[in-house]
Amino acid sequence: MRKFKFMTLVLSMMLLLAMLAACNSEEEASGSKDAEDVEVVFIPKMTGNAFFESGNDGAQEMAEEHGFKVKYDGAPEGTVANQVQIINSAINSGADAIAISSVTSDGLNQALKKARDAGIEVVTWDSDVDPDHRSLYINQGTPEILGKMLVDMAAEQMDDPQAEQQVAWFYSSPTVPDQNSWVDYATTYIEENYPSWEIVTKQFGEGNEQKSLQIAESILQTYPDIDAIICPDSTALPAMAQAAQSNNLTAEDVIITGFASPNSMRQYLENGTIQNHGLWDVKTQGALAVYVASHLAQGNELKVGDTLDVPGIGEVKVEPNTIQGYDYEAEDSGIIVLPERIVFTKENTNDYNF
Repeated sequence: MRKFKFMTLVLSMMLLLAMLAACNSEEEASGSKDAEDVEVVFIPKMTGNAFFESGNDGAQEMAEEHGFKVKYDGAPEGTVANQVQIINSAINSGADAIAISSVTSDGLNQALKKARDAGIEVVTWDSDVDPDHRSLYINQGTPEILGKMLVDMAAEQMDDPQAEQQVAWFYSSPTVPDQNSWVDYATTYIEENYPSWEIVTKQFGEGNEQKSLQIAESILQTYPDIDAIICPDSTALPAMAQAAQSNNLTAEDVIITGFASPNSMRQYLENGTIQNHGLWDVKTQGALAVYVASHLAQGNELKVGDTLDVPGIGEVKVEPNTIQGYDYEAEDSGIIVLPERIVFTKENTNDYNF
């Protein structure tokens, strides 16, 4: 009798242990985590730039509000080697997700594959990677939206945009994916709508303030009759405006426009060096990037066609990669486009602080 009771007790304990193991296995399989246990590494192209610092402001505010952790990790120089090192550091530290603005379309593939193999969620923002190596891209606008916007901001300042115009492009790099996609579409848009425009040069500042200022000075000296300089880069645009101001040029002498944060360009709007420039709310973009990364890291899925209600931002939708012109399609790889973009002028620039 005692032996029977003992065996019953042993069997009961074995059954209980098996049930606990099954529960633990199911929990591990689901990958579910609480927000407070999630760390997102938020990676800019470079640190010390007003655009990326503003994105981090939005990321940190979102993390504080919703209980997850965000580590801002970048380098002053935006290079592939630096970003690979930061990704590897995230892997080694046991990060749960990465939200990165990439300096290259394909140079991070191996590092990102290693991160995903380690169970790290990969989200991109501002500048994308090969879509096969990330889940979601938090996109400020498609090439069509932003390429057209760049050209229109210049054209609306011209007395006759259909007349002959000498135009220069000035931005960060011939390899950075986001800016080149905008310029590619803008070139087609110019050919179709403003065939009299001549693109006289395309220059690159590599995201470096000093080099960008030197190139800006060079453009003005080499092309004294330039009509418009379009700078879809948050380092090139303020450098171009600074060079124009140093040469006592105003928006009446040369049209300078492009993309940069309002805080970096306000003085040039107010003193008449430029008439307009554009951007999107990068604080919102940073906040959305880390929220989506944390959402995925907590074990949630976001597939193409799904919507997500993001606190303080609203409902966003996962669009297919094809809206960015990519061939790669997968159920778990897509693009979320920010809801709006802004043209800043002297009249509205003080309404924004980022």
